[in-house]
Amino acid sequence: MKITLPVQKNEEIEVVFEDLTHDGAGVAKVDGYPLFIKNGLPGEKARIKVIKANKNYGIGRLLELYEKSPYRVDIPKEEAPKYGGCQLAHISYTGQLKYKENQVRQALARIGKIEGAHIHPIIGMDNPWHYRNKAQVPVGEKDGKLVAGFFKPRTHEILDADESVIQLPAVNEAVRAVKEICRELRIPAYDEEHHSGVLRHIMARYGRETGELMVVLITRTAELPHQKKLVDAIVSRLKQVKSIVHNVNPRRTNVILGERTKVLWGNEAIYDKIGDVKFAISALSFYQVNPVQTKVLYDKALEYAGLNGNESVIDAYCGIGTISLFLAQKARKVFGVEVVPEAIEDAKRNAALNGITNVQFEAGAAETVIPKWYEAGNKADVLVVDPPRKGCDEALLQTILEMKPKKVVYVSCNPATLARDLRILEDGGYRTVDVQPVDMFPHTTHIECVSQLILN
Repeated sequence: MKITLPVQKNEEIEVVFEDLTHDGAGVAKVDGYPLFIKNGLPGEKARIKVIKANKNYGIGRLLELYEKSPYRVDIPKEEAPKYGGCQLAHISYTGQLKYKENQVRQALARIGKIEGAHIHPIIGMDNPWHYRNKAQVPVGEKDGKLVAGFFKPRTHEILDADESVIQLPAVNEAVRAVKEICRELRIPAYDEEHHSGVLRHIMARYGRETGELMVVLITRTAELPHQKKLVDAIVSRLKQVKSIVHNVNPRRTNVILGERTKVLWGNEAIYDKIGDVKFAISALSFYQVNPVQTKVLYDKALEYAGLNGNESVIDAYCGIGTISLFLAQKARKVFGVEVVPEAIEDAKRNAALNGITNVQFEAGAAETVIPKWYEAGNKADVLVVDPPRKGCDEALLQTILEMKPKKVVYVSCNPATLARDLRILEDGGYRTVDVQPVDMFPHTTHIECVSQLILN
């Protein structure tokens, strides 16, 4: 039987936006049929064109606004390249925080059916601009000139940009200087279509607390043309640079970094601090891109852990040990597990760097390693999880329910999978007490949360 939809492809209609999706698109409904339209804001009245009409939902394009939201921000067209990667740049920061907090509340209510938890107001930034300590900028060629900036949405066309509104000034300066030097030396840009050329990406990493800068040049070829002149020019122009690294990625892939890395000048790593903990950051290291809000997030995790110095803590998905080392300042012993061996080596180095000895790190899957620790008598009083966007592995959740630590602290970067996992833990005997949203990435759709669960 043919289904008759309330809208048709290419039809132009008037709508009122009711909500926002998890990726920041406006939601309008026609006879209950949802339409998703980029750049629409709740409360706005608009004329749209339906560009796709599926069985369960449609997608539209905004044509004209009749009534604007008080949270709308208009960005001049010539300024647009500075806002690459900022999906929420058209919303005021007050509006963004309201939207993100609402996303958390809706996910916990609709997906997790979580009742009784105290969902705190989101913690935003005093200054939500120029916060990122790392840039990975794609390089290409346009009209015979090397360009570097951002991919145009849903394309592989590179929009040339000399700065980003969310990168730290030192990072912007580094990318701009390296781009200019590469133009002067006529270093060939990578051509994605033909898999030819040399320079694929420019990466800059910066220690906000230390002022140390790293430049990484990612190329298709093992040879880097004019290598000495390039290095000398970078050192001359960027006084804060402590490390220049060459990474080779010869594959046809969207993955940015290759497997071969060589230090061309200076040190293998730069350093930064989050609170009192110092971290070594190499070209390949994972490190939070907003250390200011990372400290807010970790301080809250530490508060929810409620440590008095006698507890044994397990940190699943420990990465390079960032949360583990924070927890170790207050715990008797911390056990960290991570599936990426290189991250575990970084974690061990960072522990040694800070003289922290009450931590033990092991590479492997959390759902395999943690039961082994449990059998050896290492029962956790507090278990901390900080999983990827897909949430906790089902086997790990079952392990938690079998081990029954008194407290679980869940650090999440995805409200939907957080809600799903909290439901499983609550069904297994835990109660969600507190949920604290933290805005780690202003002007983007990403939301972080710290949740505290106790065993009933």
